[in-house]
Amino acid sequence: MPSRPVAYLCLALSMTLVGSYVALSKPLSLALPLFLLAWLRFGIGGLGMLPWLRKPATEPPMTPQVKRLVFLESFLGNFLFTLCMISGVGLTSAVTAGVTMAGIPAAVAVMSWFFLKEQVPRRTWAAVVLAVAGIALFAVAQPGSGAHGGTSGAEGAHPQGLAWLGQLLLIGAVLCEAAYSVIGKKLTGTLGPRRITALINLWGFVLATPMGVYTALQFDFTAVRPGMWLLLVFYALAASVWTVWLWMTGLKAVPAAQGGVFTVLLPVSAALVGVLVLGERFTPLQLLAFGIAIASVVLATLPVRGLRARPPG
Repeated sequence: MPSRPVAYLCLALSMTLVGSYVALSKPLSLALPLFLLAWLRFGIGGLGMLPWLRKPATEPPMTPQVKRLVFLESFLGNFLFTLCMISGVGLTSAVTAGVTMAGIPAAVAVMSWFFLKEQVPRRTWAAVVLAVAGIALFAVAQPGSGAHGGTSGAEGAHPQGLAWLGQLLLIGAVLCEAAYSVIGKKLTGTLGPRRITALINLWGFVLATPMGVYTALQFDFTAVRPGMWLLLVFYALAASVWTVWLWMTGLKAVPAAQGGVFTVLLPVSAALVGVLVLGERFTPLQLLAFGIAIASVVLATLPVRGLRARPPG
């Protein structure tokens, strides 16, 4: 099991990578259809971690419950989250999505308290409040971009009468992402981070295959520029391999509620990539949101001095 500082580093790197590849892979969503992009992502990622599928000698056989959790981890965290998020943005706006995604740290804390019976300290709740405020402020400060780096169309392009449905889909995406963190924490008690990463990617590939193959048969691959294929490889390895492995490694030593605070780094890193790579500029509100977001992580991870562990009861 990694030490706490190493676990914090893994969680921070995971969410930073997510924000980075989301910001850099925006052109992929324009060059490739959604289901084809998802299918290629899982396929390329799977090729990169075939050895990870092999069961280690020290790992116990998977029980039916663990198998169900692995499937739910992939179905909720990979497949359903993507559909809810993209469909929700299409029916509302990216700003609405960004504000709604701000609820992820709070949803993770509540789910970990309810399902995992974690005792969530008051300081972690305070960090969750700061994280929610930071993400929401990022969304408001940067119109046209959501917490996951998605883009909305022209103002008013989405169907106004279905905005309520879009909001429900975005709430569903928040719950899916929170479930991903909570189920991941549960799985780390039985399986190693590499095996979890490979198994949920395999299920993602299976779920995306029917629509992925259907879309591929009708798609003109010659229309995709060579640079897009390089970007696709980076996106696949980052989204399916590196970020998941880092996240699961961190969760082995950190409570799920505390780990959920690190999701605040997703919009922060996406904004930083926009400034450093894409030539965008920070607004004063974004700088304030950046400070609040970093403060939430610092508050959640600073060691508590002067307190000793007490036995249960």
